[in-house]
Amino acid sequence: MKNYRRAFAVVLGANILLAAGLGYLWWSTHHGNPGPAQKPAAEGRESSGQTAGASTGAPSSAPPETPLAPVQLTPQRLQSIGVETGRVQIKNVADEIRTVGDVEIDETKLAYVQVRFPGWIKKVFAGATYQYIHAGQPLFTIYSPDLVTTEREYLLAQQNRDELQHSSIPGVAADAGSLLDAASERLKQWEVPDREIVHLEATGTVRNELEIDSPVSGYITERNALPNMYVQPETKLYTVANLSTVWVYAAVFQSDSSRIAVGQAAIVTTDAYPGRTFSGHVDYLWPQIDTNTRTQRVRLVFSNAQLKLKPGMFVNVRLQIPMGRHLAIPASGVLQAGLRQIAFVDHGGGYLEPREIQLGPRVGNDFIVEKGLKAGEKIVTSANFLVDSESQLQAALGSYAPPPPGAGPTGGGPGQPAAEANVEFASAPSPPHKGDNTFRVKLTDKSGAAIAGAQVTVTFYMPAMPAMGMAAMRTVCNLTGKGGGQYEASGKLQSGGTWQVTIAAQKKGRMLAVKQLSVSASGAM
Repeated sequence: MKNYRRAFAVVLGANILLAAGLGYLWWSTHHGNPGPAQKPAAEGRESSGQTAGASTGAPSSAPPETPLAPVQLTPQRLQSIGVETGRVQIKNVADEIRTVGDVEIDETKLAYVQVRFPGWIKKVFAGATYQYIHAGQPLFTIYSPDLVTTEREYLLAQQNRDELQHSSIPGVAADAGSLLDAASERLKQWEVPDREIVHLEATGTVRNELEIDSPVSGYITERNALPNMYVQPETKLYTVANLSTVWVYAAVFQSDSSRIAVGQAAIVTTDAYPGRTFSGHVDYLWPQIDTNTRTQRVRLVFSNAQLKLKPGMFVNVRLQIPMGRHLAIPASGVLQAGLRQIAFVDHGGGYLEPREIQLGPRVGNDFIVEKGLKAGEKIVTSANFLVDSESQLQAALGSYAPPPPGAGPTGGGPGQPAAEANVEFASAPSPPHKGDNTFRVKLTDKSGAAIAGAQVTVTFYMPAMPAMGMAAMRTVCNLTGKGGGQYEASGKLQSGGTWQVTIAAQKKGRMLAVKQLSVSASGAM
């Protein structure tokens, strides 16, 4: 009985522990850490939040372009900064491909001098390379046993024909004539000159040496004929080149190969003849690209009657590529402002409008215009950077149009009180220049009395000019009173060009006057 009670107590205690474990597991599942099913969702929300934060915290907008505004310049101002204009027009345009080349011999005008029978050269008359020879001029003499034998056979056949031409035996006269024709034909096949055959028939004697003449006129570029030299029919004795036309070999890049065609005009220049040009045309295009240089070889033909272009000469080549009729403007009329192309349209009376345009390829000294301009309009072709500076100043000032230097006082903007003082500005030297200057301001009230004890500030500002790689410049001068309403200070201008000047005068915390004007400083930018 005692053992039974002990076993019952053990089993009861184990059941209580098991129930407690199951209860703890249920509580932790519903009130503790999230289970596997909840964790991915939380992770997803966390990842989404990070992505959103990244997208909102890293804007990818491009930097804004410098604003421009129309400007109105006086005739004196236009002249002082050197503004020139040109017309937008539709015209025939032609592009140029520039490269270099070498002058070579025209291979179609090469001639070789050879004989058609073996023999020994006896005398040589043309004995120097690049000697000029005329067609029919003697080159050398040759002794050939085969030729001498054939000439004797010719004389014998001629004698037999004369003797047997009246023979009564059938076929004898015809056979004698056939022998003479065969000997004559052999001499012609060997290109024995006609004068030699005439000499044979006239004298009835054979000359041991035959004179060989040049078949063409030109320069000897190769000579192998030497006295007492034995030659065969395959021996090349002379090479004669006619240089009345020459070839020029040039190479163009693969990107330009589709723009070149046979027959297009070509011009070459050389430092041997400064200022002189030679005109020719494209004769042949190689059907392959050089894999090392990615260029295509081009052959050009040039007339060379005066022999100015010599084989081996280095020349500059310009290939003319006609492109038809297009709207075009001078290249000097385009201002590259960041990613934009700007042209300043002249509407007359000094009114210049900046206009963004879209350009095609450059052809020589012109640009093809695809968008933004019309034929007949006038654009600025000189001093674009200075006009761009004026335009940026005008854009920075908004609707305010600065008066020319020396104009009267100016009040504040709309809603601001009118000026209580008259402001007169001067500089030494006048106009100011790049470097150190002295600036003076005179303050008077409405009755003309001098104002003393004021705080006067002169601010010089020049906007940035990205096209020239120049940042904005600013110079501030605090003037000190000199008595009688006169204020003066020294200041340094970092650059020549147009500066926007703002003069502010205040006294006891009250603004007396604000004056704005443009000042042109001399000196380099």
